[in-house]
Amino acid sequence: MVRESRKWMVLVATIWIQAFTGTNLDFSSYSSDMKSALGISQVQLNYLAVASDFGKAFGWCSGVSLLYFPTWFVLFFAAFVGLFGYGLQWLVIHQIISLPYILVLLLSLLSGCSICWFNTVCYVLCIKSFETNRALALSLGVSFNGLSAAIYNLVANSINPNDKKLYLLLNAVIPLITSIVSLPPITTRHLSNEASPSDNHIPTNFYYLTALAVITGLYLLILNPISTNVSIARFVLSGAIFLLVVLPHLVRFDLEGSSVDKETETQSPNDFSDSESNDLFKDRGVVLGDEHSTRVLIRSRDFWLYYVAYLCGGTLGLVYSNNLGQISESLGFHSDVGSLVSLYSACSFFGRLLSTTPEFFRHKIYYARTGWLALALIPTPFAFLLLVFSDSKATLVTATAMIGLSSGFVFSAAVSITSELFGPNRAGVNHNILITNIPIGSLLYSLLAALIYEANIGNSDKIAATRDGSTVCVGRDCYRDTFVWWWLISLLGFVSSSLLFLRTKATYKRMEKHQKHSTQTTLLKSFSSYDES
Repeated sequence: MVRESRKWMVLVATIWIQAFTGTNLDFSSYSSDMKSALGISQVQLNYLAVASDFGKAFGWCSGVSLLYFPTWFVLFFAAFVGLFGYGLQWLVIHQIISLPYILVLLLSLLSGCSICWFNTVCYVLCIKSFETNRALALSLGVSFNGLSAAIYNLVANSINPNDKKLYLLLNAVIPLITSIVSLPPITTRHLSNEASPSDNHIPTNFYYLTALAVITGLYLLILNPISTNVSIARFVLSGAIFLLVVLPHLVRFDLEGSSVDKETETQSPNDFSDSESNDLFKDRGVVLGDEHSTRVLIRSRDFWLYYVAYLCGGTLGLVYSNNLGQISESLGFHSDVGSLVSLYSACSFFGRLLSTTPEFFRHKIYYARTGWLALALIPTPFAFLLLVFSDSKATLVTATAMIGLSSGFVFSAAVSITSELFGPNRAGVNHNILITNIPIGSLLYSLLAALIYEANIGNSDKIAATRDGSTVCVGRDCYRDTFVWWWLISLLGFVSSSLLFLRTKATYKRMEKHQKHSTQTTLLKSFSSYDES
């Protein structure tokens, strides 16, 4: 009972960490102020967003560090790196200190490292604490990261709704406080990676936490837009804290309320041979759960299909969110930036939460997780196509919601896919190799958008002067060509994910059949033992 309670508290701790450390999702909220304070161009501003994403290129260091250092050390290293990176940027944007642009870029890079290290800690905690329901634990924990922008918006409005620079200070302080609060659950003696009795089916705690996640997401989605003054924002924030911090503690009472005398014999995914693959895919060589070293990983065709799908799907959605402030401004909806950022955040959260759906139906319907990934990428090209043909507020809201749902699903499902395709023990390292596509995509996509934006300043129908005298591009032309390019890129992501699905679906199907056979065999053994006794 104690062991079970500790395991669930580890999952609750990962929920807290994910919910309060997604600081990269609120860049659009303060990007215009940063541009004004530094006196930089749109291209230079985009480089700041790219620098934050480029921190993920060093994410593999966090996976390696967790192989040699305790979890608490990596957690607090991430917190203090973020405190330093965001804290100094806050001083710069308030002109308390003056730093050259290149140093601000380095600070953004450090901030990106912080986010990536927090995420890796959560991945490894879920993988080590759960085995049979590993994918469900990962998807559920990671989904709460999508709430960060909405939570930070509430905190900022609770202090001063008119101070967008406040976000940088919150980005520096809140993750450190969260790390301190999360320390007790994650520093208890680490749980065994063996399946526990309650892992033989989907425990009630997962249903409880999923329902709580849905309620929390709807709560923030509905009430965040009206939290524009201090009193309302504080009231709504209090409710959000209650939902995120107080109610999850109920899992410590072990809602399962059931136990069995013997653990289910589990079959390692390594036992599933891929020798029966279709002739078309004989070269693929991937066995679900088989551990892949870095050398084997980068030689895998499946990995590169997976890499391109993520690069042209989830990463593209992240770049869209980073540019949301300037996109809104160019279309004449600058006052709606905060609500659009919160909308993207909330939809990203529900997209992440949707990635848990296959787990709840895995005993009823066949699925390949790579197939769900391909389906999740469909809304993105449709969203960019809408933006190409219409510049209305309704279109912007609809497209933002669709891209948020799609990219959120990818971010969450990808962690489980990495663990299944390339092995759970090295998932912390391998997944961080995968997300090196984020800084690459961020650089290419943001640079493309910035160059088109700058080129259209002189060609747009209207030129608006900001309070510091700098000019901005206003009109449909500012981002229309960018949306066309992004549409083509998103189509490439869908094609790549579809090929990955075709190459892996047979292996997933055999795994499902083998698991059902193993479960039936175990039940027969259990009944036989019961009859003999």
